[in-house]
Amino acid sequence: MLYLDKKHDPRKNAGLLLKLSSTTLDLRAAVAETEDLFKKHSADPASYSFKSEDKRPLFARVKQLFTTMPVFFYAKKTASALEEVKTIVAVDGSVYPSWKAILDEEYKHLMTVARNEVNIADFGAVGDGVTDNTEAFKKAIGNGRVTVRIPEGVFVTGEIRLPSWTCLIGEGKGKTVLKLHEKAPKSSQLVTNAAHWKGNRNILVKGMTLDWNVERLGDVKKTAAGNNRSSCLLYANVTFGWVKDVEGINPGLHCFDVSSTIYNYSGDGYRARGGSNYIWLDGLNGYGFGDDGVTTHHSDNILISNCHMCDPSGRAHKKGFSNSNGFEADDGSRNVWLVNNSSTRCFGGVEIKAHGNSSAASNVHIIGHLSVHDNRSFNWRHIEHHKSTDPVSKTAFNIRATNLVSIAPIHTDLYVGSKPRALVVSAYRNVAINYFTAIGDPDYDYRGEPVLAIQYRSRNVTLDHVSVSGFRSAGTDLKVFGGENCADSILIGSLTVRDSAKEAISIGKGVQQAQVNTVLVYEENGTLANKV
Repeated sequence: MLYLDKKHDPRKNAGLLLKLSSTTLDLRAAVAETEDLFKKHSADPASYSFKSEDKRPLFARVKQLFTTMPVFFYAKKTASALEEVKTIVAVDGSVYPSWKAILDEEYKHLMTVARNEVNIADFGAVGDGVTDNTEAFKKAIGNGRVTVRIPEGVFVTGEIRLPSWTCLIGEGKGKTVLKLHEKAPKSSQLVTNAAHWKGNRNILVKGMTLDWNVERLGDVKKTAAGNNRSSCLLYANVTFGWVKDVEGINPGLHCFDVSSTIYNYSGDGYRARGGSNYIWLDGLNGYGFGDDGVTTHHSDNILISNCHMCDPSGRAHKKGFSNSNGFEADDGSRNVWLVNNSSTRCFGGVEIKAHGNSSAASNVHIIGHLSVHDNRSFNWRHIEHHKSTDPVSKTAFNIRATNLVSIAPIHTDLYVGSKPRALVVSAYRNVAINYFTAIGDPDYDYRGEPVLAIQYRSRNVTLDHVSVSGFRSAGTDLKVFGGENCADSILIGSLTVRDSAKEAISIGKGVQQAQVNTVLVYEENGTLANKV
């Protein structure tokens, strides 16, 4: 079984994905096919009724009102329609959104404006792992419009705040290490932008390890200070930002967070003001995170590529209830591309979600993701919008996914009692998944549970070229849940099963529209056992 360690080179992910995919893949054709499936089987969000009787107790509704009131003034209504953006597959196999051309032009502009280079050592910095270099960084960075070079070494520092038009460049992961000072407050970021409220633009961080130094806190119950504080790197209200070839270690909250000024919980249909826009995270590694490895909040136009996240601590949460994901498109995020990333030993590999009192992430594109030994490889949901008694989500729309690979999901102490799944779709509508490979451990006890689950009022969900193998102790390879909270409007193009669960596919009672085209089931010896 494949094992990925903390130092896995994420730039190998594209090659691994091609090898592990169940079929030989023409990526450009596959992405175009996914787009076609999405357009044919999606519904206009305006066609859904959002009126739903709120059957919660009066106390719960009043509590939510007073909880959201203080942050309501920092929120704005979310737009119902997003500008159409194409996914480009270049001749060399690289994948990116069409808006990347805008970001590339801004990068050239940054290189011109920040052409003045300084070395942190010239300002008295010493990379001995002991000296406090906080003042040296402040002096070197100044008011921005500068490129600050950091040599090899371990540079202890307080929070580093970057103005607009600033580049912070080291000698590479593990060579240049920034380590948060022993006396830094729990609320500190290691690196962030200078003006969270006013906003910043054109910032680059490249070629270093960011060690949040969680050990300095001792044996605390929770390692995060709340809201968007306590991360290795936070971009809050940044337009045009890059993070390249950086490693995040042991943050109280997240390794890398693309965020608004503050998180906002004013309710479904609202997003925070001061979101980030046009951000590219590439070639990142991270582990030991208290919550998520890479996450996004209330921000638009984000590209996350060739990254690897693993082994969270989960210590931002109550023990045993750690929703610690490798990658997360969270509350209010829109137009997010995740390309050729990998995750292992997390709660979720890729979670697309929102809290119940926030807008769901929408218009998310995944092209290539490798999940190894995560509890739920791909987990997409809008919390508190799942049941028939819950309000219908106003914002959980539009996911396109191509070439996803789930290897041996497992139980985890991060979230005790959570059942392993290769895929879970809950409450989302307009979802197209094309080329999905799930490889189970034949000797693992999956306790009769399903491998892929479409559930909790999901609608207009399409899956094609799905391959499942090795989940011998699972109950069903692909289950569409019925009942009062049933999924509906489901299309299964082709499902191939090899030496796997007792039942290939199950459509629950109450599902009104479900179309299944082809199901091929092969026994352990390779004999075709059944064809539907």
